Amino acid sequence: MSVPLHHRAGPSVYWSRAPHPGLQRLVAAAWVGRPGWIRDIRVLPDGCVDVVWDGRELAAVVTRDAALRVPLRSSWSAGLRLRCGVAGSLLGTSIADLPPGATPLRDLWPEVREDRFAACATPAQALAQLEDLVGGRAVEPDPVVSAAVSLLSGARVPALAAGAGTSERVLRRRFTHEVGMSPKRLQRVLRFQAFLAGLTQATPLATAAAEHGYADQSHLGRETRRLTGSSPAELVRGRRLAETFQTPGRGEPQDRGHELPADDPGAH
Repeated sequence: MSVPLHHRAGPSVYWSRAPHPGLQRLVAAAWVGRPGWIRDIRVLPDGCVDVVWDGRELAAVVTRDAALRVPLRSSWSAGLRLRCGVAGSLLGTSIADLPPGATPLRDLWPEVREDRFAACATPAQALAQLEDLVGGRAVEPDPVVSAAVSLLSGARVPALAAGAGTSERVLRRRFTHEVGMSPKRLQRVLRFQAFLAGLTQATPLATAAAEHGYADQSHLGRETRRLTGSSPAELVRGRRLAETFQTPGRGEPQDRGHELPADDPGAH
């Protein structure tokens, strides 16, 4: 774990908004983060890929099914969180071929002009450039994967494949291209995110485990440690949830997948 520098430089702020209406089939959210001080954050897996301008370069950030350390080295970052199941088509490559972490977007889209982003004086300008960039890509998401993702949390993979009129093998291959992991692995990530979204100190962990399809509290604990490096109790206390910039700003709700620890002086 890195040691934060200039720890009291200022509060950490995160806010998000809906994407431009014309991008909603590809983009789940547009967001801005202000780190407050130079440090690394831990980003928890959610099955999505983000296209990010961090003040230095454009990158596609992949998390897969394990927590990821991301360095914050500029005063603000802006990004688009792609919808789960569309990244392979949009980026033009199998997400399984990208390493966890940041891949320079110029490696995937050689024509991209980063000078336009370097000229942005505000996060709003950078978000507008990102939306123009993604909106200019003439792509159609894989309809089978998109439909399967929306049903994945409550269905078995064989039933999904049969409903899509394809085999499990073909469905797995298409998921690997678009998401970077198999349907079963993504299902585990989405189940964890559903647990995380409802996580409060008042929630008995045994109850939460049963509500979200875990065999028991021990099963929940094993999955949580595998995906985040923290136990469920540690997540409840909020003390090891990613040293992150994603504290609410502009009255926006907190992204429970990327919280500040409760004892972080940068939190509001």
